Amino acid sequence: MTTQVKKPPLLFSTGFMFAATALISLIVVPWYGFAHGYSATTWGIFGLFWLLNGLSITAGYHRLWAHSTYKAHPVLRWFLAIWGAQALQNSILVWSAQHRHHHKYVDQNDKDPYSAGKGLWYSHIGWMLRDYPSAETDFKNVPDLKRDTIVMWQHRWYWPLTAFMNIGLPILLGWVSGEFWGVVLLAGVFRLFVAHHLTFLINSLAHFWGKQTYTEKNSARDSWVLALLTWGEGYHNFHHMFQNDYRNGIRWWQFDLTKWFINVCRISGLAWGLRRVPKFRILRARLSMDFVRAERKLQNSQLEQKWKTLIEKEYLQFKNTIHEWQELQAERANDVGEKLINRWHKTAFHTHAKELEYRLKMQRRRIALLSITLGK
Repeated sequence: MTTQVKKPPLLFSTGFMFAATALISLIVVPWYGFAHGYSATTWGIFGLFWLLNGLSITAGYHRLWAHSTYKAHPVLRWFLAIWGAQALQNSILVWSAQHRHHHKYVDQNDKDPYSAGKGLWYSHIGWMLRDYPSAETDFKNVPDLKRDTIVMWQHRWYWPLTAFMNIGLPILLGWVSGEFWGVVLLAGVFRLFVAHHLTFLINSLAHFWGKQTYTEKNSARDSWVLALLTWGEGYHNFHHMFQNDYRNGIRWWQFDLTKWFINVCRISGLAWGLRRVPKFRILRARLSMDFVRAERKLQNSQLEQKWKTLIEKEYLQFKNTIHEWQELQAERANDVGEKLINRWHKTAFHTHAKELEYRLKMQRRRIALLSITLGK
C-alpha cells in the first residue's frame, strides 16, 4: 500500500491576492479600457510605477542588499526601500534571506525555497501558495542587514508602507488626475500583476530556458528575452556563477537597465564600490564550457585521432594558463604590502594579467573553430 504524501496547508491570503490581481487584470482592466479608455496620464503613472518598483527590486533588494554588489548613499537606499515596498514581494530582510538561501542551495528541492527541480509552476508561484518548509525564512544568513537601520525600518513598517504605496498612492494620484478608476486599475492592480509575474520568471523560466554560458552546475540560464522583460535580470547563468558582480549583462550591447541605473547613480555620487568579477575568471568559465561542449561533440564524431590530440593539447595549455594566473594572484597577495607599492611592479602585474586574458581569448577562438569542425 502506498501512503499519500500530505501537502502543506494552503496560504489563503497569498492565494487570494494572486487570484484577485489576476482576475481583475485579465477581465476588469480590459473591459474598463474598452468602455472608458485610459488616458496618457494614466499610462504614464503605470509606466512610472512599474519602472520604479522594478528597479527597486533589481537594483535594491537584489544587487544592493541581497548580494552587496555596491554601496549606496542613504538617499538612494531610502528611495529603493520605499519603492521596493510597492512591488509587494515582502520586506528587504525576508526577500534577501530567502534569496541568499536560494543561491546557497540552488536546485536542492528540500532546501531551495523556489527550486526549479520541483517544476516550472512551483518555482514560479507554487512555492508561495503553501506553507512549504523549504520556504521558511532563516535570518541567520542576513546578519549584515539586521544592522542596517533602513532595512530594519522597512521590515518593521512593511505592511503599512506597502498598503500606502499599493492602495493609498494610486487612489491619491487617481483623485488628483481626475482618472480615479483608470489609475487604480491600471497603475494599481494591473501594474502589480505584470510586475509580479515578470519578476517570477527569473525564479522559474530563467532556470528552464536559455543558454548555460558559464556553468552547468546549476539550472540557471541566460536569456536576452527575459533580460528585456526584467530590467536585465535575464542573464541568470552569469549571475549564479558570479553573484557578487553588480552586472548581469556584461557586454555593452546586452540589455541590463539595472546595471546602467547603478552606473548613473555612481556618476551622480549616489553609488560607489561597484564590484566586478575579474575578466580572466569570466573568460575561464566560458572556455571551460567550450571544452565541455567540444568534448561532447568529439564523443559523437568519427574524426581522426589527430583532432582528439589537438583538443587534449588545447586543454593542457588551458590548465597551464590557469595555473600561471593562480601563481600571479598568489604573488600579488603576498607582495601587496611591499612590491605593489612600486609603480613598475604594478604595471608589470597588470601587463602579465592582460597577457593571460588575451591568451584565453585566442584559445576561445581556436576552440570555436574546432567546434564548428566537429559539428560537421
